[in-house]
Parts: sequence; structure tokens; C-alpha cells
Amino acid sequence: MEPMSFVCDDGVRLEGELRMPDGAPRGSAVLCHPHPRLGGSKDHPLLWAIRNELAASRGLAVLGFNFRGTMGSGGSFGGGRDELRDVRAAITTVREEVPDGLPTLLVGWSFGASVALREAIDDRRVTALALVGMPMAPKDLSLPPLPEVADLRVLRRPALLLAGANDEHCPPEDLRAYTAGFPKGEVEILEGTDHYFWRREKEAAALIGDFADRRLRD
Repeated sequence: MEPMSFVCDDGVRLEGELRMPDGAPRGSAVLCHPHPRLGGSKDHPLLWAIRNELAASRGLAVLGFNFRGTMGSGGSFGGGRDELRDVRAAITTVREEVPDGLPTLLVGWSFGASVALREAIDDRRVTALALVGMPMAPKDLSLPPLPEVADLRVLRRPALLLAGANDEHCPPEDLRAYTAGFPKGEVEILEGTDHYFWRREKEAAALIGDFADRRLRD
């Protein structure tokens, strides 16, 4: 694991960690964490499991980072809007670690899923998306609205939307209805768990790894 920092286009410096695969990378990935004001950071067992799965088992260079105002990252919380700059800079940074032309997977969990989706619509460097626990029914959170179906139609890249069957922030029926608006969307519901995937982190990570194997070859 290599600690690193990088700078956004508005001068905010963010902290991150890069994990490279054992062999030559076959692509890259960026991980976006949950809500900073609810304790979210890059240092969560689910994100560790996803990072390890994508790097060790799927051959990707993986960058986890803290959004602005979180732990050692500079700046202040941007309400889910300024954080788009953070994701954009993270994608630039991780793509510099792999040969030109290799695909990039963008992964977001909860708040991070909302930010990742909104960035991916306009960022053509994103080859595929994995969105975990999308905040379809957020509790007491002020977040920008999710993209409408008309906006999703332009996202003609593969997207996996994953949730626990008991996720109160992301009810499976709402998630399935929303995913229908994606041109290349697919849903995975993991039974017997909720928004946090406690003790089911490796299973969730394996589903994302399988998706990466299939879709980054498309």
C-alpha cells in the first residue's frame, strides 16, 4: 500500500492510498467513500475488501482517498457538489499509474455512489461503474438529487447497482426501478445484510470483482 496525495483543480489537496496489483495492471479503479459527516472515510472494512479484491484478484491499480474535509484531506465538506472535483482528480491520478488506454472502474458507496454517478455522466474516462448502497431514500441527509432518467440515458457504459436486502437507505424495489433507466444497468441484491454489509464485505467485493472482469473487457 502506498500513501499518496494529489491536488484538485481548485487547489484542495487530498490524501489517498494506492494499491497496485502484483503483476502488470489491466486497468485502474477509484473508490469513493460514504458520507463524511456520518463517519465515512476510505478506512472502512467494505472499502478495504473491495480494494483488495480489485487489486489482488482482478489486476487493477486501486486508489482509495478521503473526500475534502475528511481526516487528512484539505478543504471542507462540499455538500456532494465540490466532491465531484475530488473524484475527477482521483481518476486523473490513478490513470497516471497505468499504461494509456486501459479501462477505469469507478466505485462508490452510499454518499460516494451519488457523487460517482454524477461525475461519471460527464467523465468519459469512466469505463464502468459499481454503485453500492445508492442513497435512494436517504435519512436526514442533504444531497444533490440523483440524475433523472433522461440524464441516465447518456450513460451508455456498464453499471452495477448493489445493495443489501435490508438496506433502509436503498430499498431494493426502488433500486430496481431506478436501474431500469440505465442503458447498461444491472442489479445485485445481497440477502441477509443491510447498508453496511457487516461480515459480508468479501461477498460484496467479489460481486464487484466479477462485474469488473466481465465489463472491463467489453
